[in-house]
Amino acid sequence: MLGAVCLAILLGYAYGCGQPAVPPLLGARVVGGEDARAHSWPWQISLQYSRDGAWRHTCGGTLISPSWVLTAAHCISSSLTYRVVLGEHNLAVEDDGAVVAEVEKIVVHEKWNSFLIVNDIALIKLTEPVQESDTIQAACLPPSGLELENDYPCEITGWGRLWTNGPLAEVLQQALLPVVDYATCSQSDWWGGLVRTSMVCAGGDGVVSGCNGDSGGPLSCQRNGLWEVHGIVSFGSSWGCNTAKKPTVFTRVSAYIDWINEKISEN
Repeated sequence: MLGAVCLAILLGYAYGCGQPAVPPLLGARVVGGEDARAHSWPWQISLQYSRDGAWRHTCGGTLISPSWVLTAAHCISSSLTYRVVLGEHNLAVEDDGAVVAEVEKIVVHEKWNSFLIVNDIALIKLTEPVQESDTIQAACLPPSGLELENDYPCEITGWGRLWTNGPLAEVLQQALLPVVDYATCSQSDWWGGLVRTSMVCAGGDGVVSGCNGDSGGPLSCQRNGLWEVHGIVSFGSSWGCNTAKKPTVFTRVSAYIDWINEKISEN
């Protein structure tokens, strides 16, 4: 029995995951998105860094257990000091349900390659475990190796730029981003060889996409009644965030379940 409990903690199922107390309002059309219902994505975090005596949002992330947050490797700089804000909705105002967590340790994937943009994944360990609440809850992790079929409906959330070179969002944005399978996304007029099987593409209609500041945040997909984090926002097109046939590309979480469990158990 003890082994089963330990496994549950590693997988992010130690306390309820993927079932928000405030269900999200779906069917929304980040870029081309809309304001999320407050606290309907309780695993979404704001990763912030300190500069000139102030904290600034830089990336998103996903709470996957009481002590661990999943984000992108490219969000992390060894020269910066970070904190994690959980249970937030509007970054411009103090939120009663928000919790500020200090960072104990950041684990960046050993084979993160910023030139090829591969293994774009990192784990953040919080100094103290956070308490589950109506505004703070972990997302479930998908089964190892699972690949969602083409056009599977998923949602991207974040406080990234509202349009290419536009302002960062104050209120958390959400947008429907259907999965684009590898066979499509790797075609030459899509992302070609830049996309790997360890990634997942979503969107690409030229209207809705992720943008700068959404990096590290989740691609949340509902499966069997639970919300799982299937992607970590990794990269988009330099031609503009919402470029047709250039869907937002995510690190595919199901390709890194063993790595996630190994790093959590080591730390």
